[in-house]
Amino acid sequence: MRKILVIGAGKSASFLIKYLLDKSNEEDLHVIVGDINIQNARKLINDHENAQAITLDVFSKHSRQDAIENADIVVSMLPARYHIEVAKDCITYKKHMVTASYISKEMEDLDNAAKNKDLVFMNEIGVDPGIDHMSAMKVIDEIRNKGGKMILFESFTGGLVAPESDNNLWNYKFTWNPRNVVVAGQGGTAKFLQEGTYKYIPYNRLFRRTEFLEIDDYGRFEAYANRDSLKYQSVYGLDDIKTLYRGTMRRVGFSRAWNIFVQLGLTDDNYTIDDSENMSYRDFINAFLPYSHTDSVELKFRHALKIDQDDIVWDKLEELDIFSKTKMVELKQATPAQILQKILMDSWMLKDGEKDMIVMYHKFGYELDSKMHQIDSTMVAKGEDRTYTAMSKTVGLPVAMATLAILNEKITTPGVQIPIRKEVYDPILEELEGFGIKFKEKEVPYLGYNPLNV
Repeated sequence: MRKILVIGAGKSASFLIKYLLDKSNEEDLHVIVGDINIQNARKLINDHENAQAITLDVFSKHSRQDAIENADIVVSMLPARYHIEVAKDCITYKKHMVTASYISKEMEDLDNAAKNKDLVFMNEIGVDPGIDHMSAMKVIDEIRNKGGKMILFESFTGGLVAPESDNNLWNYKFTWNPRNVVVAGQGGTAKFLQEGTYKYIPYNRLFRRTEFLEIDDYGRFEAYANRDSLKYQSVYGLDDIKTLYRGTMRRVGFSRAWNIFVQLGLTDDNYTIDDSENMSYRDFINAFLPYSHTDSVELKFRHALKIDQDDIVWDKLEELDIFSKTKMVELKQATPAQILQKILMDSWMLKDGEKDMIVMYHKFGYELDSKMHQIDSTMVAKGEDRTYTAMSKTVGLPVAMATLAILNEKITTPGVQIPIRKEVYDPILEELEGFGIKFKEKEVPYLGYNPLNV
């Protein structure tokens, strides 16, 4: 049997492993799932006859290399910073590799080594990055093939709670790593192109500069800018484009409320709070407010952030129990961001029976036959429960499909790469439709920059 090693049995691995096991008899597959906690791996393989759970500590060179040497292809579902040691071993033992993560500088540096050994190192083949690349390049290539010139490209993705499980004022629950939500937008100024001009949004303004979007049957959303919208400009062949913007989607109103945390300093991850383990949630909030021997914490908060008592933002904050005297932080030497994450996890984790939702929205503006055109492309995918989530589905399925395609020599171009070639995106997008991950495209009036009427 052909051996597929999956390293990491976290939240995004459920659909990946299920897909491979469902295909295991017809494709002659043996799926080895390695995790530092073998119980996580055992849970996902569920005693399947063509699967094996092993204890794998990625920091143990012997454990890691033995598992990789024994496989025909390696899928790393580890946090992105841990891929590189796996990748180096894949070079050593001549194994193809697949990840859903962004290509790091260290991974990019392995490109020549992978090509020299005729190895496919497929990265960014999850949802965002991943499905966004594939669905965008499909339409961009179609526009170019009919003679069109790209003028505008905007792309938005959001991991959200499904409408039937949307039961809090924030219209949001964690569907991915909560830490990534808390520190989103930090570490640099958002950069994008708008009508031929470079635009910048610093972190302290990020959540007050949003764009509104409508998706049929799902209503209105808002989006804030990703840190670097121009990262894929050359990769997509959009060097001459006038507008290029990538953003993260939330329900309308989320960003204005989240900005309160930013302004107060609760998302800072650069220093630790003294005696944090003995703080109540109320103590934590009060630590960022002026001293007063008469005013309550709530009153100081409203005055400092200029929030009216009847503002819905205030209701959202109170819903999180951030002023509780009895709920304790219980984290030693924690950063403000770590404490905020703990507070939010009390309210925003999916419960039994609840479902998440992935939404994606692309806008393509182009010139053809001296006329301006626009195509809007949208996708909505819902999860089944809190194990088989939409996030797991949209991350894990394209990873699994690419893994099998590489194993079956349907993807053969060697090197460190992302899924922007037709040989990769066409069959995967087609197969994803069978799992309900399908884009709806429609022609709409072009509303963006018009080079013909300057």
